[in-house]
Amino acid sequence: MKSSRRSFLEAGLALPALLHSVPSLADAPQTEKPSTSKDSSFDPWVEIDKENLRHNVLEISRRVSERPILAVIKNNGYGTGVANAAQLLEPQTEILGFAVVKFHEAITLRDAGIRKPVLLMGPFDETNLEEAVARNIMPMIYTRMGPVLDKVAAKLQKNIAPHVCVDTGIGRVGVPYYQAAPLIRDLASRKSVQIQGTMMTFAEDMDFDKEQLRRFQDTCGALEKEGIALGKKHTASSFTLFQHPDAFLDMVRPGMAIYGIYSENEFRHTGILELRPAIGLKARVVYAKKLRKGDSAGYNRAYMAKDDVWVATLPVGHADGWPRVAAKGAKVRINGVLYPVIASVSASHCIVEIGSEERVKIGDTVTFFDGQAGSRPEDVSAACGASVYDLTMHLNPLLPRKIV
Repeated sequence: MKSSRRSFLEAGLALPALLHSVPSLADAPQTEKPSTSKDSSFDPWVEIDKENLRHNVLEISRRVSERPILAVIKNNGYGTGVANAAQLLEPQTEILGFAVVKFHEAITLRDAGIRKPVLLMGPFDETNLEEAVARNIMPMIYTRMGPVLDKVAAKLQKNIAPHVCVDTGIGRVGVPYYQAAPLIRDLASRKSVQIQGTMMTFAEDMDFDKEQLRRFQDTCGALEKEGIALGKKHTASSFTLFQHPDAFLDMVRPGMAIYGIYSENEFRHTGILELRPAIGLKARVVYAKKLRKGDSAGYNRAYMAKDDVWVATLPVGHADGWPRVAAKGAKVRINGVLYPVIASVSASHCIVEIGSEERVKIGDTVTFFDGQAGSRPEDVSAACGASVYDLTMHLNPLLPRKIV
């Protein structure tokens, strides 16, 4: 590792001398104009349905009796693009603000002109904290860092408005609930700090969730009796919207439900929320051909034609976010008909079986998933075992996003 790093640095130091020894591009004869093309017409794209997004927010608001919604748009806005999601959601009065996990996503929102509150739920160092506070980004805190908060607040001449994370049993991050009181008392005692919220995350185990909520409410209740202001208390994710209405508290914190996808397939049939998928993956057929009986397709000859059959090649693979397991039962829609994914999903391609007749042609639009029945993300998940979270969050961020 060290030798390759040294070679890289030495090459960088030698670059100025090399540049003096070669002709400038400006001196070279210009025979062609630079290409302005960015994406092939066959490249896959992600569609964002703004009306379905709006509908889902209204549905959530109805479910939680118009409590404020802190929209979770982490992991690149669940595939929609973090700035796209925020810009589409910000005008809705039901949305109080946004929550992300990565520091760069919080900064991206401010750079995109987002003005509503932004909660950074992920880690940060002192330099990050200073920039976050300067940009009116709220940090999530669960360790004793009062002196650092005082230092940054004094430097910027402004108070810090954190949310405190309490761990009631999920075990990831958060101050353990039985150690939360001293930390929160310390934060509340500092003039530089104004606690804006207190939060926890459920483990999503029905019985244990009840115990987690009890721990959280007991902890918060004892502190509030001391006169400590905890800001808005929030615990409810998309999962919780269906399971624990007693946990809606002061504000809810959904993610997947905003994008119209049920986090568990059985939630589709409860009638609690009528969600409409707001994200889709599409492409165009790049090739269609007839395989003869006995011909194979895919790596390791994963598919063997039992009879003469037409297949179509699609320019979408696991590098785009289409899961490898899609070849184990998923279907895509072409010209209104669902066709099974076969063989194996490679980095940039997959293959679908069309049948005994030539029913598709090069250029036909392919829907991998969207809001239509049979093509919802939940349908793909149920068919092949892929997680609905993977279907959206793993979409390549370089794919074009189109708002429809």
